Amino acid sequence: MQRKAIALLSGGLDSTLAVKVLLEQGIAVEALNFTSPFCTCTGKNAGCKSEAVRVAEEFKIPIKVMHKGTDYLEIIRNPKHGYGKGMNPCIDCRIFLLQKAKQYMEESGADFVITGEVLGQRPMSQRRDTLRVIERESGLEGLLLRPLSAKHFNPTIPEQEGWVDREKLLSISGRSRKEQFELAEELDVKNYPCPAGGCLLTELSFVGKIRDVFDHSDELNMRDFRLLKLGRHFRIGRRTKVIVGRNEAENDLVERNIQAGEAALRWKDGKSPLAALMGESSPELLERAAQILLRYTKAEPGETATIAVTCDGVESEFVTTNAMDEAAVESLRV
Repeated sequence: MQRKAIALLSGGLDSTLAVKVLLEQGIAVEALNFTSPFCTCTGKNAGCKSEAVRVAEEFKIPIKVMHKGTDYLEIIRNPKHGYGKGMNPCIDCRIFLLQKAKQYMEESGADFVITGEVLGQRPMSQRRDTLRVIERESGLEGLLLRPLSAKHFNPTIPEQEGWVDREKLLSISGRSRKEQFELAEELDVKNYPCPAGGCLLTELSFVGKIRDVFDHSDELNMRDFRLLKLGRHFRIGRRTKVIVGRNEAENDLVERNIQAGEAALRWKDGKSPLAALMGESSPELLERAAQILLRYTKAEPGETATIAVTCDGVESEFVTTNAMDEAAVESLRV
């Protein structure tokens, strides 16, 4: 009887190798990929999802892409096991993903779960003690196999039962990826774009933007976190933000994410970026958004300017003066 494993597949090198090692042993593998607005391992328009799908197609295995929802955002807001250097709740995040994987394992009739985790590679979530916590709190004790570091741990049920040959598993540890590169060569694994991946939650320069959303939201909306990668952000009211695009591509992406009751602003008298007024609106807030927008146009200080506004498909205009100086604009920047 062929055994089946559910693999957490990011599309990065480690998870790709973990899948390949199990496939080489004749295990049926089905991949799970989780999307997040905080992933940095590839560009804005591709991301880990694209790489994971590409790997799954190359290996001819099925893949299910799952979106981390607002329950995941609540974990970021208040993690049981705390943060790393930024707002990265790495231990809680891993538990969350593996709980989802366990549920999918049971629903799909799989026997166990595999990951590309390597002992000692990540300082918060891949220490020996935290790996044990993650396994226990995810409910996968004995059924979580880490093929790249398996020989550093006690045998799992798949190894004990002979579903997997422990002798063909690895004993990789530490932060160097030399052994992974060698294994990739040996297994003919190519085109891996992000050996380590990345997460915006670890970037200290990004933490202020994330906290700003948490601090000014009655209800969490994944849209607000996706937009953090785009444009210049300004907090102009308790429930109101302005985002100004930095180029046409960003203008288009921001405009497509404007929701009912929110407005797009442009300077009508010349070339202009788009400013999105997001959240609560009022004439006073529209005026402030226009003042911020004008700082990123060629409108002269003190010049009268016509602002074109689109809200819920209705277009209108109003006239204002370019009166806000750079210091005033910067004081509102998130």
